[in-house]
Amino acid sequence: MPPRAFDPRNLPESEEDIDFSDIEAQYSVDVEDGFENILVVDNVPIVDEAKADKLLKVIYKIFRSAGINLREGSVFMPKEADPKSGKTKSKGFLFVEMEDTEKAALAVKHLNNYAMDKTHILSVNKFTDVEKYTNLDEEYKEPEIEPFEEKEHLRSWLTDPQARDQWAMYRGEEVSVFWNMKTEAPEHVHSRPNWTETYVQWSPLGTHLVTFHRQGIALWGGNSWSKTVRFVHPGVKLIDFSPNENYVVTWSNEPITLNGSANDGSLPFGPEDEGNQVLIWDVKTGALLRSFPNISTGDEKSGPTKINWPMFKWSSSEKYFARVTPGQMISVYEAPSMGLVDKKSMKIDGVVDFEWSPSDVKGAGNQKQRGDIITYWTPEVGNQPARVTLVNFPNRQIIRTKNLFNVNGCKLHWHPHGNYLCVKVDRHTKTKKSTFTNLEVFRVADKDIPVDVIEVPDTVIAFAWEPVSEPRFGVISTADASTTATGQSGTTANTPRTSVSFYKMEKGKGKLATTEFKLIKTLERKTANAMVWSPRGRNLVLATLRTQTTWDLEFYDMDFEPIEAKKEQVGSVSDPGAYINLLSTQEHYGVTDIEWDPTGRYVLTSASMWRHTMENGFIVWDFKGSMLFKKVLDKFKQILWRPRPKSLLTSEQKKKIRKNLKDYSREFDQEDLSSQNAMSAAVIAQRRKLNEEWYSWRRLVEAQVLEERAKCGKTLVSIDTKNDEIIEEWVEEVIEEIEEVINE
Repeated sequence: MPPRAFDPRNLPESEEDIDFSDIEAQYSVDVEDGFENILVVDNVPIVDEAKADKLLKVIYKIFRSAGINLREGSVFMPKEADPKSGKTKSKGFLFVEMEDTEKAALAVKHLNNYAMDKTHILSVNKFTDVEKYTNLDEEYKEPEIEPFEEKEHLRSWLTDPQARDQWAMYRGEEVSVFWNMKTEAPEHVHSRPNWTETYVQWSPLGTHLVTFHRQGIALWGGNSWSKTVRFVHPGVKLIDFSPNENYVVTWSNEPITLNGSANDGSLPFGPEDEGNQVLIWDVKTGALLRSFPNISTGDEKSGPTKINWPMFKWSSSEKYFARVTPGQMISVYEAPSMGLVDKKSMKIDGVVDFEWSPSDVKGAGNQKQRGDIITYWTPEVGNQPARVTLVNFPNRQIIRTKNLFNVNGCKLHWHPHGNYLCVKVDRHTKTKKSTFTNLEVFRVADKDIPVDVIEVPDTVIAFAWEPVSEPRFGVISTADASTTATGQSGTTANTPRTSVSFYKMEKGKGKLATTEFKLIKTLERKTANAMVWSPRGRNLVLATLRTQTTWDLEFYDMDFEPIEAKKEQVGSVSDPGAYINLLSTQEHYGVTDIEWDPTGRYVLTSASMWRHTMENGFIVWDFKGSMLFKKVLDKFKQILWRPRPKSLLTSEQKKKIRKNLKDYSREFDQEDLSSQNAMSAAVIAQRRKLNEEWYSWRRLVEAQVLEERAKCGKTLVSIDTKNDEIIEEWVEEVIEEIEEVINE
């Protein structure tokens, strides 16, 4: 628009009559962009000129209490003349210019509703918010309600008619999900290339599949495998879920940096999160609940720092989570407020590690339920012995302690049901020339919490409770002190000899009889370095993992009672170790990982390229050690069974099912037979189709040959097949034979 010509004969009468609209439009400033760092502070005391400087000093001090240092001259106090007295007084509000938008957001968070005194409570808001809310339309408009969209059920896989289990496999750059089909090739469910950048992980109850990315992690689920929620944490490396999947903890080796983008909506962080590396999120809403600084072990002299993961450990109720500051204290926080319980940590000099009880523990007799129990250990310092302590939480009452001597280290192992705690104590002799192991078993549910001491002459490299109510456990020990359990990176060249021992709690008879853990059997001259119990108990796999020379797999039945023993009714033999039976001995070349499925019927062994590049792939076994399916895959990285949530059936319903198991088994056997017949029929149909295609092609070629010979004047010598005799041979094979006794 061309500028208007200046006309001195048509001047405005006053300044108010001048039209500045074109200038204002040309030099207008967007409020959202220009005043984001300006704060409006209301409810400030009204003072005269004599007290103005004193009030400003108080305002600067209040901002410093929130960790914000204001620049000199950054506070503007509007003033006006009092018409009655003629004195100049403040208007009761201030404008504060902050350094940046992050400091402005921090001031609003900490200083809004700050009480200067009983009558002056500060109201701190962004200038842009004041402008936004003053320009609201006074006429109420009812918000539009979005139509309800039903989301996919995240546990729909549990309704599979065949009650199959799933696994996730990471190969090359592709992640795939499959149904387990026993002896047949797995049924494909879903695949996606470049689904993750590092590895995948299931949530504890199998609801979500977690993928890792440079920007953070994403959770996937439902029939369509759509993204349910994502968490922005740049460089995330490790995650850990709470037991019921309500919270997830993420860790990155890169401290959080804001870089001026905290308020643009792209990051969920605030100034209080800057420099932290551990974040806790709400899984359902995706909201960031709190961040923490990193705690690592090690120093410059001992080498690079190490991260103890999980850094936070959750109580079974998910009400509390805690972490240890080595040598100083255990800090327990409460969910969902994320605040420190009682606003103070448990100061424990020398504390090394701790564990929560995995479930609520009921006391003996008429004792009240103990609730959440936290146990920790402290090393020997001078003349003070090492000590294991059990504390009831949240009242912090010490319910049991045990002093230990000549201790190199301890490892805490809770029974899955929480009634027993085994402390693996690595000890040395007085001369410190040799080491051995003691197992201190705390019977937490019994009165006064008695402790059974089990001496193992060698060093224990692996310990595992049987995950059932009956207390039984196994240990792997060796005389070679340099041997370690599985878990180290890569593979080891040495395969030392080990022994595997099993212990069981035996209750004595009579008033004076004692109850204690006793050795039931020792397996000598083994090479096993890993012990993996079935999630249902009873069955066990001993494996030699991540070595370059041995790849043994041994499948055991811990309660194998021979038919002869049942017939002779000698089920209660004096030697319980007689029922530990080796079902099968197998090998899996280069095996690196082993995992039971949630039902305890199948076992997956795999050889990952992350450990070596020799014949990578996986094998599916049944609990007896029979190979069901094998697949060698190039660039195979990872395979994981999908976990299942706890059963909704009551104990009575489970007992009823076990009682009528034969009736259910007939139904399942019929389904298996139908499935096998269907597969056989499909194979036969495919073979017939191939035969028909072959004969059709042959007839077509013969017709073409006859036509070509006729054109050349040649005849095809025909062979008389009328007198040929066709012989069919029937071969019968007994696949299975079942004998049933019918009571008339």
